[in-house]
Amino acid sequence: MTRALARLTVRSGVNVEPGQDVYIAPANLEHAPLVRVLTEEAYRAGARMVNVKWWDPALKRLRVEYGPEDSLSFIPDWFERFVDECAERRGAYIHILGDPDPDIFDGVDPTLLGRDLMPVTSNYLAMVGSGEIRWTAVFGPTPGLARRILGTDDVDRLWEEVAPILRLDAADPEAAWDEHVERIGARARALDRHAFTDVHFRGPGTDLRVGLMPGSVWASAGAETDGRRWIANLPSEEVFSAPDRHRVEGTVKMTWPIPLTNGPLVDGATLTFEDGRVVKANAETNVEELRARIARDGGSDRLGEIALVDSDGPIFRADRVFGDIILDENAACHIALGQAYAFTAPGLPDGRQAREERGFNVSDVHQDMMIGGPAVAVDGIDAGGGVTPILADGKWVLGGD
Repeated sequence: MTRALARLTVRSGVNVEPGQDVYIAPANLEHAPLVRVLTEEAYRAGARMVNVKWWDPALKRLRVEYGPEDSLSFIPDWFERFVDECAERRGAYIHILGDPDPDIFDGVDPTLLGRDLMPVTSNYLAMVGSGEIRWTAVFGPTPGLARRILGTDDVDRLWEEVAPILRLDAADPEAAWDEHVERIGARARALDRHAFTDVHFRGPGTDLRVGLMPGSVWASAGAETDGRRWIANLPSEEVFSAPDRHRVEGTVKMTWPIPLTNGPLVDGATLTFEDGRVVKANAETNVEELRARIARDGGSDRLGEIALVDSDGPIFRADRVFGDIILDENAACHIALGQAYAFTAPGLPDGRQAREERGFNVSDVHQDMMIGGPAVAVDGIDAGGGVTPILADGKWVLGGD
């Protein structure tokens, strides 16, 4: 399975071209077998140089526990340079997800942990949000995740679980992904044709109205840059857009636990929004970690993404909490606090203030949270106040007219 995933990532995910540089990060030590095969496949595709930036979450914990508190927000120039060089060279960027030790930050002060953004920094979020390079985030199984999900270190069993999710069980995975990307791309085009100004979520504990940023468009994982097609996430089941950071109202109850980036699982969370901002956050577990993430900066308490996912996809059908964001976010509709994606908001002005005035959210974080499922209805609202169902009973019902 490792070989099949690496080939899919290189050929379809980032669509490496001859002479192109490839950047792989963060590469956890436990992902070394996948990194090596990714590197081989990239060179086979004609890459000039494959650059790998290794990462060890245990070292991050040591920094947060013993480093000077006033230094935790510091990011070394060399760390950011890896991302900046990829953008300058029009490289292909592969982001490996799959937490090697999901409990590594247990007991760490959440306020201190929230100050250290690495390995996902604002430069990285800006690069992937620009749409100017080909990048993909790919799930890589680890023994730590196998223990959390299956209760065993058996990574082979975890590969069996995720093979259908990654469409690696298909006779031709690349063709299967081409077909899937066309299907979700058609949904994004249908949403654009309807020109909704707001999206309304209704369900148990949820009554949330999300205004869409004026001029925003709906996107899916399928994209094209420099005349070459690529797929942003492996896996991906979503269509997504840019909310208006000023126009989010109501209360939403999470339908999945939230795997905080570089943090614990937050279960039973509920958020209340007024004038676009989170004004109340509660949870059954790890609520302080959640609140620390929300308070990270001036945009971390506002929305940067709204994403629609139906219950027909393989991740929802797996009926399992994976505890890894790239899997869990593609099981259900979700929102994200923090940084928005620039490619979902064409014609953005330069500068943070001008962008925020337009309704585009800017932040050093991007935290996805799952809010959908069969019990949550999703409607689109147009400029005249007309209401059109998008999702009902977990099924996609919006027509393409």
